[in-house]
Amino acid sequence: MSLGIKVVKGMKDILPDEMPAWYFVEQQLKSLALGYGYQEIRMPILEQTELFKRAIGEVTDIVEKEMYTFEDKGGDWLTLRPESTAQSVRLVIENSLIRNQSQRVWYMGPMFRRENPQKGRYRQFHQFGVEAFGLPGPDVDVEQILMMARLWRALGLHDKIVLKLNSLGTLQERLTYREALIQFYQSCKDLDEDSTRRLHTNPMRILDSKNPKMIEINQRAPLLIDFLGKESMLHFEEIQQHLSKLEVAFEVDPRIVRGLDYYTHIVYEWVTTHLGAQGTVCAGGRYNDLVSLMGGQATPSVGFALGIERLIMLLQDNNLIPVKPAVDIYVVAEGEAALSKALLLSEIIRSKLPFVKVLMNCGQGSFKSQFKRADKSGALYALILGDNEIQTNTVSIKALRGEMPQMTTTIEQTLAFLQEHIKQ
Repeated sequence: MSLGIKVVKGMKDILPDEMPAWYFVEQQLKSLALGYGYQEIRMPILEQTELFKRAIGEVTDIVEKEMYTFEDKGGDWLTLRPESTAQSVRLVIENSLIRNQSQRVWYMGPMFRRENPQKGRYRQFHQFGVEAFGLPGPDVDVEQILMMARLWRALGLHDKIVLKLNSLGTLQERLTYREALIQFYQSCKDLDEDSTRRLHTNPMRILDSKNPKMIEINQRAPLLIDFLGKESMLHFEEIQQHLSKLEVAFEVDPRIVRGLDYYTHIVYEWVTTHLGAQGTVCAGGRYNDLVSLMGGQATPSVGFALGIERLIMLLQDNNLIPVKPAVDIYVVAEGEAALSKALLLSEIIRSKLPFVKVLMNCGQGSFKSQFKRADKSGALYALILGDNEIQTNTVSIKALRGEMPQMTTTIEQTLAFLQEHIKQ
C-alpha cells in the first residue's frame, strides 16, 4: 500500500539490480587512484555555506540558484556540498596536510545541486575526484589527464570520449579579458535578463549560457586565449606538447570556461556525444589561487571530478559493464536437520572461499518453491540438502545455468568444485 510519499524530485533510488554496475565502476575508480599514488579522503556532506560562496564565487549558478542551504538550530548557515574541491582545500588547510609538502588525494561520494533534472543528471549525484596540491606542473596536469585516458581505455570508452582543452590564464589576465567582455556585451542590444544581470558582476559566466540566442552571440565574443601572457601560454603549450608525445588526442576549445570561479590556467572537459546535450563526463583543471583565497599559503593545485551516474549510463548504453551474478550459490534445504546443516555449510563456504557469494534459503518451503527462488536469484548452482544428503553426509550440486548432470559430493569435494567453477 502506497503512503503517497515519493522520492524527492531530481533524486533517485539505486535498486539492488543496479548495484553491480556501481560496484564495478567504483572499484575501477578506486584502483585507478591508488595506482597513481593518490590517498583517499572522506569529507562531511555538510559544510559552512561561506566555504562555497568564497571558493566557487557568489555570482555563479551553483551559489545563486542550485545550493541546498539552510540555517540550523544554532544559527549557522550550512550547505549540502555541491562539489568537493573547495572541501578538499578546507581539509588540507585545516589539517596542515600541505605545510611544506605536496599532497595527492582522491574522494568519492554524493553531491547536491538543485539543477533541472536531465538524463544522467540528478539533484543528488555522485562524483569521483582527485586533487594535487603543491605541484606547479605541467607534469602533474598531464598525469591527471593520463589517468582518465587510462580509465577510458580500460573501460572500452576511448573512442567515445573526446578531450577538450583551454587555458584561463592568471587572475590578472582574466581581469583584462573581463573588461573586453563587458565592452563586447555592452555593444549587443539583445542580451537576455540573466546575462544583463551578470554583465558587471561575472561576465565570463555569460559564456556558459544555454540560451540559444546567447549561444549565437557568444560565438562572436572575444576569446580569453588571446589575452594570455607569455608564462600562461608556455604552460598551456607544454601540456599540449606532452599530450601529443604521449599520443593522447585532444582539441583546443577556447570557449571552455567552466562554471566555477576558482580555476586558473588549464581547464578541460572529457566530452561524449552519446549522452544527449549534456555530454561532459569528467572535467577539471588548475586552481592555483584557491588555497590562498581560503586562508592558506599560496599553493599550486590541480584536480578533476567525474560524474559517476553519467559514466555508468555511458557504459550501460554501450554494453560495457561485465555481467556477473549477484549470487553464485543458492543453498536449498528441507527439514530441521537439513536446515542446521545448510546454515553450517553456508558458513564453511564463506570461510573457506570468501569470493563465493552464497544465498541461503530462508523461510523454508517445499523443494519446488525453493528451486523457484534459487532460479530467480540468478545463482549459478544450487546446493541441496535433503533427507538423503543428511543420512549420507553429502551435498548435491545442481546447475541452474547450462547443462550439467546433478552430482552428489562430500563437503570437501563441494569446496573443490566451487573453487574450480566460480570465478574470483
